[in-house]
Amino acid sequence: MSTRRPESERPDWTDLDLLTREEAHGRLLAEIADTDVRLAGLGATGAASGTEAERAERELLRSRLRALREAAEDLGRQPKGD
Repeated sequence: MSTRRPESERPDWTDLDLLTREEAHGRLLAEIADTDVRLAGLGATGAASGTEAERAERELLRSRLRALREAAEDLGRQPKGD
C-alpha cells in the first residue's frame, strides 16, 4: 500500500508566487496609498458626517490602514537577506 498522495493533491511549489520582503513591502505601501485615496474620497475628516454606511466604511478603511501600516513597519524592521 502506497502512502504517497496522488499528484493532484501534492503541493506544487513551482507554481507559488513568492515575494521577497522588499516586494511585499512595496505592495503594502502601494495598498496604503490606494486606501488613503479611498478614505480621502469619503471625507475622512468628517467622522460624524455622511450616511451610516459611509461612516462604517470610513471606520473599516481606517482599521485597514492601521493594519497595513503595522505590517509595512514590521517588514521594514526585519533584517534583509533572510
